[in-house]
Amino acid sequence: MANTKQTSKSVASKASKLLKSSGTSKSVKSVAGSALSQTKTGKKK
Repeated sequence: MANTKQTSKSVASKASKLLKSSGTSKSVKSVAGSALSQTKTGKKK
């Protein structure tokens, strides 16, 4: 069964800010990257 859940725009925005921050720990960046990987990009393959 495919995972159809996607990250909301507000969460994706916050995750992006965390990834750009130099003071963010590696574990937080890992979670933020995971959240961003589940966002809808609008691109079709």
